[in-house]
Amino acid sequence: MTNMDVALKDAMAIEGALGVAIADYTSGMALGVLGNSPDLDLNVAAAGNTEVVRAKLRTMEMLNLHHEGIEDILISLTSQYHLIRPLTKKGSQGHFLYLALDRKRANLAMARLRMRQIEDNLVI
Repeated sequence: MTNMDVALKDAMAIEGALGVAIADYTSGMALGVLGNSPDLDLNVAAAGNTEVVRAKLRTMEMLNLHHEGIEDILISLTSQYHLIRPLTKKGSQGHFLYLALDRKRANLAMARLRMRQIEDNLVI
């Protein structure tokens, strides 16, 4: 099992990673952040993406999609990908992994795979 610091370092090892956060979507607070981009405030990103996760969960509730779960949410920007992965393991509910990627350097399929692996090993 992996702790948060190791999970953040593993996520930053993903090709094209600009920054990563583990956040609580009930409070909007980042539990941990790691990144090397001076233009990306990961605490602000974590808080803002909390609203994205909450909005999607509300929409799923209104659509009666109770049997479905969010695997990940992708936001494609001109030069970046932002990947949000709600955590589903017992004890991790209410949290999500957030990863910002440089679109020119990232392999989105590999990033999604690595995020799933990181989630599988993460203990909060």
